Amino acid sequence: MNILMLSSTFPYPPSRGGTEIRTFNLMKYLHQRHQVTLVTQRHADVTDSEVEELRSWVSELAIFALPEQPKSQGGLSGVWDKVGRFTESAIKATPPNVLYRYSPEIQAWVDGKIAANAFNAVTCEHSVNEIYIRPEFRSSVRTVVNIHSSVYGWTRNHLEMGASPNPMRDRLYLSLMLERYEKRYSDKFTTLVVTTEDDRRQFLRFNPEADVQVIANGVDLQLFPYRSNDPGGHSLAFVGAMDASHNIDAARFFSLEVLPQLQQRYPDATFTIVGARPTPEVLELADCPGVSVTGKVESPATYLHASTVCVVPLRAGYGIKNKTLEAMACGTPVVGSDRALEGLEVDGADIPVRALRANRIEDYVVTISRLFEDTALRKRLSRNGRQYIEEEYTWERAGMRYEQVLSEC
Repeated sequence: MNILMLSSTFPYPPSRGGTEIRTFNLMKYLHQRHQVTLVTQRHADVTDSEVEELRSWVSELAIFALPEQPKSQGGLSGVWDKVGRFTESAIKATPPNVLYRYSPEIQAWVDGKIAANAFNAVTCEHSVNEIYIRPEFRSSVRTVVNIHSSVYGWTRNHLEMGASPNPMRDRLYLSLMLERYEKRYSDKFTTLVVTTEDDRRQFLRFNPEADVQVIANGVDLQLFPYRSNDPGGHSLAFVGAMDASHNIDAARFFSLEVLPQLQQRYPDATFTIVGARPTPEVLELADCPGVSVTGKVESPATYLHASTVCVVPLRAGYGIKNKTLEAMACGTPVVGSDRALEGLEVDGADIPVRALRANRIEDYVVTISRLFEDTALRKRLSRNGRQYIEEEYTWERAGMRYEQVLSEC
């Protein structure tokens, strides 16, 4: 097949965030078997060497400039600018970040290629790219949107959990725009791809006739090898991009509310926050007893291997979580919230225990204490978690499913 992949997010290196990881690994799998053309946008942090490295993973790479983001003005003019942008978004039922990234040059390029029947399938890697797909494309080419997670569900969940950085804005978006947006674009595509059953149900409510396929994320088992030994002790780690609102909320919740109570039982308990781009809110947590903030690291697996337990204390966020899958792949016992374990079969009848669940402060204290004390339980979680990832959550498996969707739709 000749496949066109649209990704306004530059998907290299595959370590900047979840969007980059998913896009790159699916692209990598498809490139082994098909002709893949990638259209992407370059932001200021992308280096020339990264462009050349990405070029080696596709048949053709088309790079366009990322439009300049609107600059905030002060005073009354700034207020009117924001009102104008919001009004445009509401009228078009399209989130501002989608409109800001839109490139007429990309649109013209895509329109020309579709008119020339250059591709068998077009994929939008993340829903932000849906803007380039015209409804009439369905009559001549397979069109797939790889949604990653519902922006409506994500925003609603952040508001419900008090994790939104701008609640007033997000309530307006939710009520005036986001539901209409996802209903509208879901009608344009041959197939919608999501990562969890929750998102599948969400989109079927929007469009009961839609073909919605679930393809979970995967793990690169070479980057996240199984650890050779249990380090014991009372060390905890949390891994993620530390400029994401749900990760910031999780790091603060655990550092300020859970860890102090746990340290009453285990005074030497430590909590390492691992991840790039820590915000000032995250950096200040290093002042808490036992907390350290690493910033970007070369190998998150090294920190996971050295930790007694990996905690994933998310209180918000939709979709399957790479951080949970990667910890399980490393064999580090996981204690996570319902959000952290979304889409995963880790407990229940006839299911070998693969991770432990906690949502309240007292749940975390009791569950982590149990793991600190029980070497056999840690070993069981380590073994079961790794086996689960090997069987169900490799990028090869995800890529195979994605290839089937592109071939069958």
